[in-house]
Amino acid sequence: MKKAFLLLVLSLILGPFRVPAQEKPAYRIYTSDGEPATYGEMLTKSGQSEVILFGELHNNPIAHWLQFELGMDLFTEKDSLLTIGAEMFEADDQLLLDEYFGGVIQERHFTSEAKVWNNYQTDYRPLLEFARENGLEYVATNIPRRYAALVNREGFEALDTLSQQAKQYIAPLPIPYDPDLPGYKAMLEMGDMPAHVSENLPKAQAIKDATMAHFILENLKEGGTFLHLNGAYHSNNNEGINWYLRYYTEFPVEIMTISTVEQERTEELLEENSGLADFIIVVPSTMTKTY
Repeated sequence: MKKAFLLLVLSLILGPFRVPAQEKPAYRIYTSDGEPATYGEMLTKSGQSEVILFGELHNNPIAHWLQFELGMDLFTEKDSLLTIGAEMFEADDQLLLDEYFGGVIQERHFTSEAKVWNNYQTDYRPLLEFARENGLEYVATNIPRRYAALVNREGFEALDTLSQQAKQYIAPLPIPYDPDLPGYKAMLEMGDMPAHVSENLPKAQAIKDATMAHFILENLKEGGTFLHLNGAYHSNNNEGINWYLRYYTEFPVEIMTISTVEQERTEELLEENSGLADFIIVVPSTMTKTY
């Protein structure tokens, strides 16, 4: 009785304060409609898919760890039929990737000459090295940033001025484009965008999406699976890369999407995050960032 009274007093005193939860999972997985899912279910669906668009938050360690785990587990199932590609490498880095994987150049030459991101060592190197050590193909799918910047300045028409050699690193011209896609429209409607932002901004995003879709399809093996790493905004809501994959293929490609979001609480999927992808990884917003 005395113990119960003390607990009651403490609850009244500490009521306004945050009470620590008994369990603190680093992540939870949900389906598109907010139903709880497991990593095993996500892995099974991945193995049945031809293209997996793994949308990450670039500084989120849980997303990078799960990309690594998914890559290893898919390799166990698919072996050499697994191909890995990433937004984080631009198409003109492919020669360097191939030379490094083939043992022609050393890692220090690869990392100094390729345009590796600042968080390469912690976030992307583990899966890339796994691919290299196991003889998997690794594809640089993104457009060289100088050409995306050109589109941002002058529109799609500026791409026509490029040399034939330069055009090898981008999706075939002319670039199909739907300005009414919600993701592209939202880029022009964001309240914190500078006043000088023009309609070319979403076009620069679209040329990235189109180029990534192009190189995914170009390197997709018959009967294989292509695991692609990209920022979640490039594949959320079945737009971006997903839209171009469907546009460029005469026959349907089995695509699975994964998105990563941060929420203060992970016990349920917030309505604003439902529908983003086939599987949605929810990470606590307090999770440590890689940069």
